[in-house]
Amino acid sequence: MHQVLATSTVVWVIVAILALCVWVAIAFWPARVAGRKGHSFLGYFVFSLFLFPVALIMAYVVDDRTALATG
Repeated sequence: MHQVLATSTVVWVIVAILALCVWVAIAFWPARVAGRKGHSFLGYFVFSLFLFPVALIMAYVVDDRTALATG
């Protein structure tokens, strides 16, 4: 019985670590889009860690600052 509990705990820890890695990796998406448009990559990355759907929509909706700078 104790061995099953220990194995179960290890599996949950691995699943939690993988979920955290996926969560952080997905947060790069809005940050990269906003960064290409001339906005703060780090700001959007932190924003998307907490509110991913809103950050993704905002990253695609905001104006492109690089187009304004080049004329």
